Amino acid sequence: MEMTPAHWVYLAGLASLIIVMVARKNVVVPAIAATFLTAVTFTGSVPGGVASVFRASLVAASELFNIFLIIALVTAMLAALRAIGAEHRMVAPFRRLMVNGPIAYLVLFIVTYVFALFFWPTPTLALIAAILLPAAIRAGLSPMAGAIAIAIAGQGMALASDYVIGVAPALSASGAKVPADLIADRALILSWVVGIVALGMSYLMTVRRRRPGLAASRAQVELAPAGVAAGGTSGGATGGGSGGTPEQLGQALATKQPPREALADGQPALTDAVLDGDPSGRRDRRAKVFAVLVPASFGALLIYMLLGRFTHLVSVDDGAGAPLVGGLAALLLLAVALTSDGVRSLESCAEHIVDGLSFAFKAMGVVIPIAGFVFIGISDFSGRIMGLADGTTAPGFLFDAIRSVEQHIPHNPFVIMFAVLLAGMTVGLDGSGWAGLPLTGSLSEALSPHAGVDTATLAAIAQNGASWTGGGTLVIWSSLIAVATFCGVSVVDLARKLFLPVVTGLVVSAVVAAIIW
Repeated sequence: MEMTPAHWVYLAGLASLIIVMVARKNVVVPAIAATFLTAVTFTGSVPGGVASVFRASLVAASELFNIFLIIALVTAMLAALRAIGAEHRMVAPFRRLMVNGPIAYLVLFIVTYVFALFFWPTPTLALIAAILLPAAIRAGLSPMAGAIAIAIAGQGMALASDYVIGVAPALSASGAKVPADLIADRALILSWVVGIVALGMSYLMTVRRRRPGLAASRAQVELAPAGVAAGGTSGGATGGGSGGTPEQLGQALATKQPPREALADGQPALTDAVLDGDPSGRRDRRAKVFAVLVPASFGALLIYMLLGRFTHLVSVDDGAGAPLVGGLAALLLLAVALTSDGVRSLESCAEHIVDGLSFAFKAMGVVIPIAGFVFIGISDFSGRIMGLADGTTAPGFLFDAIRSVEQHIPHNPFVIMFAVLLAGMTVGLDGSGWAGLPLTGSLSEALSPHAGVDTATLAAIAQNGASWTGGGTLVIWSSLIAVATFCGVSVVDLARKLFLPVVTGLVVSAVVAAIIW
């Protein structure tokens, strides 16, 4: 394949994005500039290049809008649950299981993982910190050990597969051109491998070696100021990352620090019913009902989806996970509003949805111009973006470049799998973990023929690398700051203790992928 000047411009733009990510800066500007220069170079028209910048974002938005919508609906549902205090009651029963430090470590890990699969890690973090973390500390677990368990389960395992809501697999599939469900299945297994390895190594290296006294542990939690980690880092979700991620869905929700009483004695924070002066406790009873109904509904949905994927008992179409989750979230939002707000439910439902859409675009909007640049390098989209006439062969800049050096690419699945893993970890350095998934998906499709491994496997490896790195457990400018903030530990120390276990887990997962697929 002959390389044209437009190919080299596209590759230079790709290199600039990676450099900016490594420097922990926002990648929107180089993405837009690279899109413009690529289009101008290929078409020879400056007005065409200007129009291509708009069309690139338009194509990306049309391809990814379903992701924005599901984020909005889930966020709206969580806001409605919070308004009646149901979110605290959903996790309160698990406090009774924490009888000692090791058990508390496992309970924190399991509960965080299950809830993060359905509601994303950072919103879950607010509940865990308010209710389960103080109980775990009383059982003998240190705040650092609690932070490790929460980060591995939520910011790591749950985010890396995003198996239930399906945003991450959809982003990977947009570039890989394979079913998102296939990527999700493999990313789930790989995330389990990484999580088990990281959890076990962290226990041996940190949890078992050091268990501070109860009084000191409790003091660390009680004295951790709202919004500031013990290490002095501001509690934003990202420092110099992409400016917004799916993880930031929970940041606005997580900024409400639990009352001091909740941290001191491990009891749930005062419900809105008490704060609003509801002596009859009607809102409290509604909170109990929805605290059971919401997890049960999503649990039933998960069982239904699994039966559809792995049995012939029910029929579930590929890609049906996100619509089912979004539709269920919308119906639960409606149920909460109708039973809690009465005649005002017409307004409250609309307010929650508008707030959810606003937050979805604030959190995920940065992905649109980046995905637009990725799509201009894929032949399925480049023709539409650059306004090429019907019948014109659309260029695939990335694939053409790889084909031009095909003879130099080692046809070794292990080498290519680790190369894709490294690419995923590199794009995850922006602090979001998901902004570069269309790019890693596209790269996986291009390298798949040389590896002798299917595209979905490579995309799942890259997705795990990006999510574990920037989601995050390895970089301190990610939502790892939120974990450190709520647990009252230094985010730098937390990242340092997670580094070796997580990286070891990622390496092991790539080896496992090479063996079983």
